[in-house]
Parts: sequence; C-alpha cells; structure tokens
Amino acid sequence: MTYTVAVVGTGPDPENPTVEGFAMGYRHAESFENDDRCEVVACADIVPENAEAFGRTFDLPDENVFEDYEAMLDAVEPDVVTVAVPPAIHEDVVVDCARSGVVSAIHAEKPMAHTWGSARRMAQACWRRDVQLTFNRQRRFGKPFREAKRLVDGGEIGELRRIETTWSDLYDTGAHTIDLTGMFAGEAEPEWVIAQIDYREEDVRFGMHQENQAWALWEYETGVQGVISGGKGSDFADAAHVIRGTEGEIRIDSETGNMLEIRRAGDGSWQAVDVDGEDLHGANAEGRQYGSEYIDRAAGEVVDALAEGRESELGAKNGLKTAEIIFGAYESARKRGRVEFPLDAEDNAFADLVERGELEYVPERDDGAGADEATDD
Repeated sequence: MTYTVAVVGTGPDPENPTVEGFAMGYRHAESFENDDRCEVVACADIVPENAEAFGRTFDLPDENVFEDYEAMLDAVEPDVVTVAVPPAIHEDVVVDCARSGVVSAIHAEKPMAHTWGSARRMAQACWRRDVQLTFNRQRRFGKPFREAKRLVDGGEIGELRRIETTWSDLYDTGAHTIDLTGMFAGEAEPEWVIAQIDYREEDVRFGMHQENQAWALWEYETGVQGVISGGKGSDFADAAHVIRGTEGEIRIDSETGNMLEIRRAGDGSWQAVDVDGEDLHGANAEGRQYGSEYIDRAAGEVVDALAEGRESELGAKNGLKTAEIIFGAYESARKRGRVEFPLDAEDNAFADLVERGELEYVPERDDGAGADEATDD
C-alpha cells in the first residue's frame, strides 16, 4: 500500500536553517520519500515562494502547491500530514487535520506545543477521531540511545535509579532529552517535578522564549528519577547522559571520547560499546544532510505503526509525558515549589513570567519600556 503524504510548513531555504525557520518540512518529506510505502504529493506554506520552491524540489504538480493548508486537505485528501510549523501554530493545524475526516496520521515537529493545554487538546482531538498523532523525536532511533536502552533493559547495570542529562535545556533540546529519559525509564508516568530557571539574555527559538539556564529534577511512578542541568553549571556530570543503576552505570557522549560506554559493579574500568560511528545527532550519510538517518527511522516508525494499527513510540501518549515535565518545570519555577502531576496549569508559566517582567530579561513594550530594564526578583 502507498500512503500519500502532504507537508504543512515547508519553511525557507533548507540550506540556511535558523531558529526562525529550520525548514524541517524538507527533512520530513525526504524521509517519507525514502520509504517505499510513501509518496509526497502536496505541500502548503503561508509564504507562496517557500511552497513553490518546495514544490520544485519534490517535483510536485503546480495544482498541489498551496498557501492554505485547509484547501490542500480538501483537494488532495492525504493519508499522512507532516507538520513543520512553529509550536504556537501546532494546535490549529493538527486539530484541523484531525477534523478533516480524510487524514489517517499526523506527524509533527517537536516541541509538542506552546502550552500544556494546547498539547492536551491536540492529543484529545486525534484520539477522538482515531487519527494517529506522532512527534519527531528522532534521536530515539540513534544507536547510542537504542544500545543504552538495550543494556538497561537487559539488567546490565542492575535496577535503574537515575538518568542525568547535561546536554540540554528544557523546551527546545529538552523535547529530545526528556523524551530519551522517559524511554530509558520504560515510558513510566512522571509523578512530580521541581525546577528553577534563569533568563537574563533574550533567546527566542521558533517564536518561543528559551531559558538561559535551568535545573530540574523529577520522579517517575517507578521511583526512577530524571535530572537535567542546562546552561551555566551544566558540566556537573562527565557525559551528555549518565544512566545510573544499582550495579553499574552507562555514559553517552563521555568526556573520554567514547560515544557509549558501560562500567559494571566490581569492575573499575569503562568499556566502550560499538555504535557504528553514530552520535547524539546522527551519522554521516553521503550526499545527505547530517542526521537524516535518524529522521528516516522516525518516519519508518510512523508508517509501521499506521500499517500495524498500533500506538507509535513517537505517539501523543509519550509526547504528553515529556510535555508535562517541561511545562511542569516551568510551573515549578513560577510556583517556587514542587509540582505534583497531573499538571493543572493550562498555560506556559515561563512565557507568563517573561510577559509579567518577573525574570531579569524584560521584553520591549509599546509604552517604550526596553529590554534593559529589569525587575528585582
């Protein structure tokens, strides 16, 4: 069976990605095209020249290049829609696609949403209509992470206790690293989080404020804990990820230069684990953008789950766990205390703190107040 695929949000020139437009629509389309079961048939972007450039790249007929994605849905009726618009627009596009009655699966770029309420509403809209909703957490399919999970699941370090991450932030990269922590922890439900953030220099990525420094600790229902330190002070551990168990530990991207290594209890030496040259981001592929293989594998998982009628590991169920930790961490900073789950704050507490000037960075205002003005905390 061939699944028809349409892209919403082609983005600008893929050769010049920025934090305003990363052109992930091209990467998504390329990966679905590399799956024999899929055919990219249409695209939509509110910037006509962007959509036209995408259409030329993928040899789309002119009538299948749109400015309005709803018009595209009506005309083409794709099986799969991949969404690569900014997070604040995810909900509108995803819900409209789900309600169209023609789409079987929606695959969106990370982060999941701009608020906790938005993340939940997207998931609910798709569940009600039996539409598969997935998110592009492609690093799950990298060999350093898959091999680490195999070692954990095989009991090579005893009972899992804690996963520590230094390569991260909360919202942007955290959409990957917190997701990976959940994967190592067996997709357990998070129970609480406590966190603090700092924001003194403006950092806006894809329309969303991104904290400069963060610390967060959370616990899953199994008792396994996750820790993230981002920004200043993030070198508290000697690897990007440290996975600690009762009988050993695993390091991913270690300071020793090994991408994956393990040290078992009673053995003082670290042993490197072969991951075929893959790293945190991907593997080198001739003639393709670095990291494309991981996105290929994510697209393959999306299609496999759709064909088999099962919940994808990239699905909204796991996506909501990650989003709840992220937005719960922001709520902890606003609340100045531990946050128990389920999270009852519908908004994005970090964005609220920025807007109200309760962090060192203060956004420009219409009344002339500038970003150099700061409030005392």
